[in-house]
This record gives sequence, structure tokens and C-alpha cells, in this order.
Amino acid sequence: QVQLEESGGGLVQPGGSLRLSCAASGSGFSINFLGWYRQAPGKEREFVARIFSGGSINYADSVKGRFTISRDNAKNTAYLQMNSLKPEDTAVYYCNALLNRGAYWGRGTQVTVSS
Repeated sequence: QVQLEESGGGLVQPGGSLRLSCAASGSGFSINFLGWYRQAPGKEREFVARIFSGGSINYADSVKGRFTISRDNAKNTAYLQMNSLKPEDTAVYYCNALLNRGAYWGRGTQVTVSS
């Protein structure tokens, strides 16, 4: 069984930074990509960023230049460094992974940007 565990959410003031982590655990899997989606209250879940095993990276236009995704292959972990946070970044952030065994989601971590 494969599990994704997110950490690093919290409350931060506008202009501040947070780093999210997503760790994949289990056995017998290989990772195609790790990434992040987010869902704000009353809105649909939207794509944020993803990083492929070969190193390719995609970002949503709304976070380009502010968010950076990275990966530690040895730890099966992806990181999302979020800088210059805005109130509109407030959402539950979900880790998403495409593995050789299928697609997986984490339970989500709350990010709140407020003064």
C-alpha cells in the first residue's frame, strides 16, 4: 500500500513563505511525477505544480516566479517552496502522485495567508 503524507502548512502573513513536503511511502512503487493541487473554499481544485522523475517541471501561471518545486528522489519526497504568499493562495494543498501503480492523493494541508 502506498501513502502520501503532506506537512508544512500553516498560517503566514502576506509576503511570507512556507515550505510544504510530500513524502511517498510504501513498497514496490516507482514515481512518474509528484505534484501539488490546491482547493480554496467554494472553488474547484486547481493545479499548482508538478515535477517529473526526469526533472521536468510544470507550474500554474498564478504561482510562476513565487513557488518552486523540488524533489529528493532518495527520500521519495517533493517540496514546494512558497514565497511572496498572497491571501489568494489560501487553500488546502493536496499532494498528487502518479506512480507505476496508479494515481494517489494526500489528505491535504491547510495554508492560510492572512494578516
